[in-house]
Amino acid sequence: MKTKIAFVDIEDAWEIDHLRSSLEDVAEIKNFKETADLVIDDMKDAEILSTFVCSKVDKKVIDSMPRLKLITTRSTGFDHIDREYAASKGIKVSNVPTYGDNTVAEHAFALIMALARNLKKAQAKSTEGDFSIKELMGFDLKGKTIGVIGAGHIGLRVIKIAVGFGMKVLAYARTPNRFLAEVVGYKYVDLETLLKESDIISLHAPYNKSTHHMINMDNIQLIKRGAVLINTARGGLVDTQALTKALDDGILAGVGLDVLEGEDVIIEDRELLMRKKKDLQDPERLKLMMRNGLLLQRENVIFTPHIGFYSREALQRILDTTVGNIKSFLDEAPANLVQ
Repeated sequence: MKTKIAFVDIEDAWEIDHLRSSLEDVAEIKNFKETADLVIDDMKDAEILSTFVCSKVDKKVIDSMPRLKLITTRSTGFDHIDREYAASKGIKVSNVPTYGDNTVAEHAFALIMALARNLKKAQAKSTEGDFSIKELMGFDLKGKTIGVIGAGHIGLRVIKIAVGFGMKVLAYARTPNRFLAEVVGYKYVDLETLLKESDIISLHAPYNKSTHHMINMDNIQLIKRGAVLINTARGGLVDTQALTKALDDGILAGVGLDVLEGEDVIIEDRELLMRKKKDLQDPERLKLMMRNGLLLQRENVIFTPHIGFYSREALQRILDTTVGNIKSFLDEAPANLVQ
């Protein structure tokens, strides 16, 4: 009998076709564009759940699938999954450890370049028929200091690109690799030093309890005046209220964001949002939505809707790794487990 697998947060036809063709011999597949909480009744018989970061796989979702044995997320991050509860039920959790080192790093630099050259303001002026270069003076990257918070696979790729631009690189990481730093040409410092000395700050740390609001009201005041902040990691790394204050006070000259706190509500399509009425009734969520809405209207804030990972090549790697995770689990040799 074939294993029943539910894929959520997936819509592109070519992805679904690829998964079906790769798993047709071993699995019976259901796919949903919605997040897991919206299709609970349709996944009750699933033995494997494949999700993305948009879905909160909590106790309610897990309990709705009594036959569930594996949760495999099509992402590197897994903070959207209640791993402790899954483990208590004997359910394994796997991820995609690496898939888009270069993809996300390149997107981070796209945001950096857009801010450095005032592309948002230039586009707006041009659209209105104003082709003057007034207020559009940018800045060079060569010679600037970039601070990379989180020097893992993606952070290291950012560092290498920055070195290619002729930038000075500072890095903050939980486990520094001194040898690699010497070879590539960057320096490890503490977080306070990085914030004080960087012209550009790029976030690439994982999101968990210890990194929640690692950029906050207390330390955002330390940031070098006129610096630029880039976040292509997780929205929860930055306190939105502190970010707004830093822009208001001129501490930050610009911000490039591919992620936001509460982004699942901001970027959700209207149909799905209305089905998640609890988000519209939560006062704190409403406040966050309002703050985000005002933040995104600023001309020195560039936002992309969590597409840093979204290249054809990266998606192919994600799907191939996910298929591998599923097949290895079915062969009783699970791979890429996160617990």
